[in-house]
Amino acid sequence: MRAVWIVIVVGACASGSVAGDVKDGKAVFAQACSTCHGPTGKPDETMAAKLGVRDLTAPEFHARATKELVVNQVRRGSANHIMPSFEGGLTDQQIDAVAAYVLTLAK
Repeated sequence: MRAVWIVIVVGACASGSVAGDVKDGKAVFAQACSTCHGPTGKPDETMAAKLGVRDLTAPEFHARATKELVVNQVRRGSANHIMPSFEGGLTDQQIDAVAAYVLTLAK
């Protein structure tokens, strides 16, 4: 059921027009990422504890985060397959936009 819902969200996101800037990344994040990572990038305690969802506002994340790292994670998903791959569900522009947005979350 969870996988089906993710496909629906990603499909809805892929249909929009995105220029690839941070503003567009915020919209993509709201549609495709906020359910797990929370609307501000900080997941609720249950998501963090049960699924290991990363806090995208944490200083330790931002100390090592690069746009390439975030793009790769969004494109491929997590190694444990809890975070799905969004390749094919999001356009390259949407992935770039959401990666740029994620890098602003701690600021």
